[in-house]
Amino acid sequence: MIKTDDLALFVRAAALGSFSSAAREASLAPGQVSVAIQRLEEQLGIRLFARSTRSLKLTEEGARYLPYAEEALAMLREGREQLQGESRALQGTLRVAAPSDIGRNVLLPWLSDFREQHPDLVLKVFLSDSVADVFRDPVDIAIRYGVPDNASYVALPLAADNRRVLVASPSYIAEHGQLRTLDDLVSHQCLLYSLSGKTYDRWIFPAPEGRRQITVRGGLMCDDGDVARRWAVDGRGIAYKSWLDVRDDVVTKRLDVLLPEQPGELAPLSLVCPHRRQFSPAVRELHALLTARLGAMTNALHKPERTRVR
Repeated sequence: MIKTDDLALFVRAAALGSFSSAAREASLAPGQVSVAIQRLEEQLGIRLFARSTRSLKLTEEGARYLPYAEEALAMLREGREQLQGESRALQGTLRVAAPSDIGRNVLLPWLSDFREQHPDLVLKVFLSDSVADVFRDPVDIAIRYGVPDNASYVALPLAADNRRVLVASPSYIAEHGQLRTLDDLVSHQCLLYSLSGKTYDRWIFPAPEGRRQITVRGGLMCDDGDVARRWAVDGRGIAYKSWLDVRDDVVTKRLDVLLPEQPGELAPLSLVCPHRRQFSPAVRELHALLTARLGAMTNALHKPERTRVR
């Protein structure tokens, strides 16, 4: 009889491309994973992996079997959740990946409160601007900015109408002057952001003809969204940030929104999951919590009294 633990190790080894990585994730010795895969191969009568000293790849048979293994595990998980009922205490482990800025300054206290309300749940949080691969990385859900571009995973909206805004500190504005038009950006110190070797120095704005692109320059560049926000608060330049990232800074007057009548680029926030069957009670409850709280934050984006330059 095929063991579900063997199936789970097969799925993770295939995703991670390594027995050792799958073993570390499951707190097992690499040899235990190898034995589990061999046992599964013997029961199936096929070879699942082509092994070498430097690589681990699925065989053709293994690649064909993988989706069935994933579906079987998902069905078992869903059946267990149905039997337990959603009214019972949330249990198990929930691994969440989120961008550094909103993750650290907005989501972290909410996630901490969520875990406190469900003491039987183990919550693991990973903060990074590197985009988490929900199929290969050891995460259950990822919170992402941008329009989903991959139909192979499921994305649930958290803040669909969120946008970017131009912001600077009152001290920077006092020293360098107000922006009158978007064209003025080229003469200002703009805070640049880089990710995976790509520098985002072309800022996009909606325009009657479709969109307007402004190439900006600046002497400060980072690969962490929170660093750009901190530089802006410190008066180092102009940032083009998600409203969710800077909303509290604007409300507390650490930052002012520049050109408030100019709409910024759409920056929707979504909760991404590999498969709808992985929407466990914990994921569903967390999604509802985040949607409600983030929705209240984006409502302020459309209130002129909170976004005008002071």
